[in-house]
Amino acid sequence: MNTAMRCPWCGDDPLYVAYHDLEWGVPVHDDRKLFEMLVLEGAQAGLSWITILRKREGYRAAFHGFDPVRVAAMGETDVERLLQDPAIVRNRLKIHSAIRNARVFLELQRRHGSFATWLWRQVDGQPVVNRWTSLAECPASTPLSDAISKELKKAGMNFVGSTVIYAFLQAVGVVNDHLVSCYRHPERQD
Repeated sequence: MNTAMRCPWCGDDPLYVAYHDLEWGVPVHDDRKLFEMLVLEGAQAGLSWITILRKREGYRAAFHGFDPVRVAAMGETDVERLLQDPAIVRNRLKIHSAIRNARVFLELQRRHGSFATWLWRQVDGQPVVNRWTSLAECPASTPLSDAISKELKKAGMNFVGSTVIYAFLQAVGVVNDHLVSCYRHPERQD
């Protein structure tokens, strides 16, 4: 068993530990992966992240592997079908949000060349690396997440409040919030 020091939020659930060790905080520049995380973080609002991780494969199937073109083309028949799908969170507003956000995502891609280009421009292409020593220090939102949330809402997205966006930024490595005691913190990696 790996006894490396980890951020305590992942506990010992194997799915959570794998997510922490392999994904969380790793810089993502792939638009499909960024769209996946936007949808999943929006779906998580009001729920625990482990609930969403356990339904991730269901989301991948329901939302066409997070292909934003295919999701943007979904209509009310698809919404009604997904409301019956126990493999995802069956919330009409969140399902509609994924479709709406896919359409806005495509527009941002069109305007900026890629969503990743737009997103990473917000931090001059470099992750923000924080040096928190405890979870209590880690904020739920920051001026960066406030600004990105505001821009995404202005563009037409929903379920992208500042707290959701901060979790998204952490997940896709725009912000690295691994605690300094965690073996995944950049200062501890050799």
